[in-house]
Amino acid sequence: MPPLSRRDALRTLGAGITLAAGGCSKPREQIIPYVQAPEELLPGVPERYATTLSLAGWGRGVHAIAVDGRPIKIEGNPLHPASRGATDVFAEASLLDLYDPDRSRAVTERVNGIASWDSFERALSQPLARARGAKGRGLHLLTGRVTSPTLARQIEALLEAMPEAIWHVHEPVDEANAGRGAELAFDKPLRALPQLDRAETNLCVGADPLGHGPDQIRLASAFAERRRDPLRFGRLYVAESALTLTGIKADERRALHPRNFAAVLASVANALGASLPVPDLDADARRFAEAAAADLNARAERSLVLAGPTLAPELHALVHWINARLKAPIGFIAPPDRIGERVPADLASLAAALEDGSVVCLAILGCNPVATAPADLDMARRIGRAGFSVHAGLHGDETAGATQWHLPLSHELESWSDLRATDGTASLVQPLIRPLYRSRSIHEIMALVANQPAVSGYDLVRATWREAWKERGDFESLWRRSLHEGLIPDSAAPSVDPGEPRLPALPTWPMANGLTVEVRPDPCQWDGRYANNAWLQECPKPVSKQVWGNALALSRHEARRRGLAAGDVVTVKVESREIEVPIVIESGVAEGVGVMTLGYGRPRAGAVGTGLGSDAYRLVTTRSPWHLPSAELAKTGRTQDILRTQNYVQIEGETEKLYRQIDLAKLGETEPRGIGSDRPSLLAPWTGDADGHAWAMVIDTNACIGCNACVVACQSENNVPVVGPEEIARGRMMHWLRIDLYDHGTPEAPKAGFQPVPCMHCEHAPCEPVCPVAASVHDGEGLNVQVYNRCIGTRFCQANCPYKVRRFNFFGYADGQPYANLGAESVTAQRNPNVTVRARGVMEKCTYCVQRIATERQNAERDGRAMGDVVTACQSSCPTRAITFGDLAKPGNPIAAMRQDRRHYALLEELNTRPRTTYLADLRSPSPDLTEDHS
Repeated sequence: MPPLSRRDALRTLGAGITLAAGGCSKPREQIIPYVQAPEELLPGVPERYATTLSLAGWGRGVHAIAVDGRPIKIEGNPLHPASRGATDVFAEASLLDLYDPDRSRAVTERVNGIASWDSFERALSQPLARARGAKGRGLHLLTGRVTSPTLARQIEALLEAMPEAIWHVHEPVDEANAGRGAELAFDKPLRALPQLDRAETNLCVGADPLGHGPDQIRLASAFAERRRDPLRFGRLYVAESALTLTGIKADERRALHPRNFAAVLASVANALGASLPVPDLDADARRFAEAAAADLNARAERSLVLAGPTLAPELHALVHWINARLKAPIGFIAPPDRIGERVPADLASLAAALEDGSVVCLAILGCNPVATAPADLDMARRIGRAGFSVHAGLHGDETAGATQWHLPLSHELESWSDLRATDGTASLVQPLIRPLYRSRSIHEIMALVANQPAVSGYDLVRATWREAWKERGDFESLWRRSLHEGLIPDSAAPSVDPGEPRLPALPTWPMANGLTVEVRPDPCQWDGRYANNAWLQECPKPVSKQVWGNALALSRHEARRRGLAAGDVVTVKVESREIEVPIVIESGVAEGVGVMTLGYGRPRAGAVGTGLGSDAYRLVTTRSPWHLPSAELAKTGRTQDILRTQNYVQIEGETEKLYRQIDLAKLGETEPRGIGSDRPSLLAPWTGDADGHAWAMVIDTNACIGCNACVVACQSENNVPVVGPEEIARGRMMHWLRIDLYDHGTPEAPKAGFQPVPCMHCEHAPCEPVCPVAASVHDGEGLNVQVYNRCIGTRFCQANCPYKVRRFNFFGYADGQPYANLGAESVTAQRNPNVTVRARGVMEKCTYCVQRIATERQNAERDGRAMGDVVTACQSSCPTRAITFGDLAKPGNPIAAMRQDRRHYALLEELNTRPRTTYLADLRSPSPDLTEDHS
């Protein structure tokens, strides 16, 4: 389809909205241009709207900020249990997906190209009539996980009207093993909800509760809250095959081959009264399991065991048995993604139906099975055997290329819907902007598939809740309240008594030689759905710091044994399937294991994501979805640069100057460190803060989990450009905030931690005296500001900054020389109008979100009051509340007390830069039973 003209794009993007989330006004369905704008919508003034964004089908409540009808920023909804006022990288980056120039813009038909919605409806009518005449036989519907009550109601109505129709669900990163494990243990489907804020001792076996996923914010927030108090700190044990965010925060961690997970859990179960055969474990792993078991048992009712999604169902059932013995703080609910008693069919059954030619009509809504299905299902070929096939999605992706018809799906920020969180809490999805293209919501498309009269998504969602609230009084009042608060009151799923779990038999690990490749969701791409999102492609992976691609991670010993070095491109062969992938060397990877993430190697992702990395799905089968045994590696003779924003460095001796980690037992012996202001200086004493404020930031490294939410939030808030892989290869990047990973352990036993590093806003800033034009200066509130229109690009300030937090615009990345298609007019609509878009040749860096400080100052002056709290973008996004920003000159501000904490320190304090950004040290509580392992 030809691109929109400038006039059409501006007409679309310049439309105002009147979808008000306020409790005193009724939301309007239609968007009205600004020539008829409502009085309450002020030009240039940000407005907040409560809505919901999904990940893998689960809802997370957010506040979307819009200026002049354009959504420009996502923040967490503090009332929503899944977000708790925070975000993750996927929620923050959803804005860029909204404005993606590669989004589908029109209905397309594979043979004739661009078509209309009317022509699609006519084409659909014949196969639908045939299916209706056979009570639905031959009609197959494929979706991702369904938690929307409205979509569930529509699917239920379809299946009741056509009982022979079949509904399939395909979620690439699923929880099938956990679900089957619950049924093995309790004889009924249940969803477990661990309560990490009540768990003092935790054992994670192949589990990464702090890692990226739909429940990351809730679990990480609870974990950090528990460990914020040294008296309730507890201990975290982790057994895993490669480093995860949870493994990095562990007090005791062991890198184990996945075949050893059963032995660890059996050892813990036997310590609690089971009599299971224990597979062989080496001495170190056995001591680890025994210490974990003793610690768990000693803190019954305050201890918890978690199993990862890749573990066999029998091991999940065993974990339920262990937790029952411990009386662990864990709740159970009925799965919120079920429609009554219906169990959806899986993707394998759809593949079988396609192969035998029984599929008359196939509708694929909001998922991409051609790219994400196990390789043995061969979905691209089999979809071609359907009599009639249609795909609805945001992009013309791999599945759109395999079906006869493709329909453009509206983004969640353009449509009405509803979603449930992992605890069952329901919330509304409301649009902030009129659809940019000729797209429709999933509810409107579902109505077409069900042959229902045309009706808007707004009316469909309201009908769902009108029925649900018919016994609760005034519908309009409840509707307005739900829109205003961002969730449906009292909608969480009720707790279920699971009963006594059954003790299962242990599964056997298949005998295999060679390497076992573990496949994981990617921390930046998840299952590949964000492959065309440039923010996430350039967001460094928390452990490897790799960007713009993926790699096969091996331990140093494993790589040396195979004669491989970092960057070597190898062929990975599993049975008859093979791919090529570069090697990366990582600490903490178990011997005999390689780890690779999903979501790359896509042939039809878009201008940004097409062809990047290697496609791990091509190795996956329905029989082995997560662990690929007997993988063979062969050198190709080629090498490839591993693009990283930082090198992984293990530091010995000088670690304390850069990153401070304290054993909990020694906390009482620790004294707080200052900022170096007691040291001699050639500069005059600091006498700034003349305006009555002294802004400062304290970052608690004990709470930081390295999730990168702050990095992407800063990018969204401050119009930070993407530079692209070519510039990254030259050592250039533009992120105003980075998260350093310090490791003062060994490659086999890392002892690592995260440290976010923004501009330090030094009182004695080394960047200032070297600038020939005074572009880098201090203001009267202690901020080290950068005057963009004064900067001439000498880069002296960058050279003189010991923290390396200043970025130089080598090109006009956001102004005339963007990477790929990021200069499209739709993308520029995302930019924050309160932050200058920097031109080529200037230095830029963290400003402590000076625009937010200015906004609060203006509001305070307007209202005749003192300035209130200012929340920076990085602070608002953090799921663990690791970042605190405040005014040192304000009496009672908590940031002053944090500077007196025993754990307080400044980065490179001996340089006497007197930074305003300081830190609290990381805390660890190693097991006294494993002290010999740390010697």
